[in-house]
Amino acid sequence: MKSEDLFNEAKGIMPGGVSSPVRAISPYPFYTRSAAGSRLVTEDGDELIDCCLGYGPMIMGHAHPAVREAIDDQLDSGWLYGTPSERELRLARQVVGDHPSIDMVRFVSSGSEATMAAIRLARGYTGKKDIIKIEGGFHGAHDGVLIKAGSGATTMGVPDSAGVIEDVVAHTAQVPYNDPEALSGLLDKNDDVAAFILEPVLGNIGTILPEDGYLKDVRAITEEHDVLLIFDEVITGYRLGIGGAQVKYGIRPDLTTLGKIIGGGLPIGCFGGRREIMEMVAPSGPVYQAGTFSGNPLSLAAGSATLDYLSGHRSVYDAMDRKTRALCESLPPEDRESFVRIGSMFKLYFRDTPPNNYVEAKESDTVRFGVFWKKMLSSGVFLPPSQYETNFLSVAHSESDVETIAGAYTACL
Repeated sequence: MKSEDLFNEAKGIMPGGVSSPVRAISPYPFYTRSAAGSRLVTEDGDELIDCCLGYGPMIMGHAHPAVREAIDDQLDSGWLYGTPSERELRLARQVVGDHPSIDMVRFVSSGSEATMAAIRLARGYTGKKDIIKIEGGFHGAHDGVLIKAGSGATTMGVPDSAGVIEDVVAHTAQVPYNDPEALSGLLDKNDDVAAFILEPVLGNIGTILPEDGYLKDVRAITEEHDVLLIFDEVITGYRLGIGGAQVKYGIRPDLTTLGKIIGGGLPIGCFGGRREIMEMVAPSGPVYQAGTFSGNPLSLAAGSATLDYLSGHRSVYDAMDRKTRALCESLPPEDRESFVRIGSMFKLYFRDTPPNNYVEAKESDTVRFGVFWKKMLSSGVFLPPSQYETNFLSVAHSESDVETIAGAYTACL
């Protein structure tokens, strides 16, 4: 098997043989040779329906003609300048125009970089030291948010990685998702909190939905305590519609982070928000942020092409929503209860009921999931290889694809 041979070599020259831990599939990951539309082709010649989609960015599917054309056009003009370009302004107009909460935006190169900068900006703007995040929420791999889940909201943070200094995460507290009382109680005890950062729909612990009124309660509580609200929409941005979760749920955060879809499959991130906050960012203000590849022309071109398509074909969101609903309705009745979906995001949890927070999600049967995942792969459907990653559909997934996925679910369950 070519994938096995490649992995055996990779283990000798790359840590764990991979560039990101979730790709370290036992006994070895498949290697992708090419991708188009809803399909991947492996180095071993297998064709797979892709429900991972690069962990979210590929909402158009792979190698979409409109995105490919935009990249080709930009290649003819070069791919890194180290100067501003008109494309930068164009994508900024699109992001600002689609988000009522965003007056100004700064482009970076990844979602992790966006959340790191947004947290630094919140501290710089408020003059406060602490932040609060959701237990089990993921905001990138930088030190301040790598706090062990379950360490408790009222104690000092505990690092979730070797090499993270205790003093850094001591300024990060956690509260459970869907628990506004916990947030309010913590803020009552601490007046040095700069920001509360959360994914409005949890996407890095599977897919967990906000209870009715939860996000409005969060907005009211943070305003009452003079704490900035940061929506991490790296996954949900343009995934749940134009304007993401904040438009869908009618919430106006103070700062927003975006990534994934806004780059059309190329590396990108951004953070944006209220003008008086964003004007604190250098060179306008004292909060430093910089990056060689920020505003990369290729990423901007692919991102603008993607957002142009989505804005001009808004019916695709309803179509993807219908398809995930069809997947749910195709399942055996006993499994529908633990199938969570919103728009083109979906996840089957191996537990009796859908989880409401991180603790409940962790009660899922990961051994059963592992068996199920391998059976799905053998059936020609690639799902993210973890119980705790969200599945996605794209514009490119056809009705026939959905029928195949649904049939595989039923057979493999």
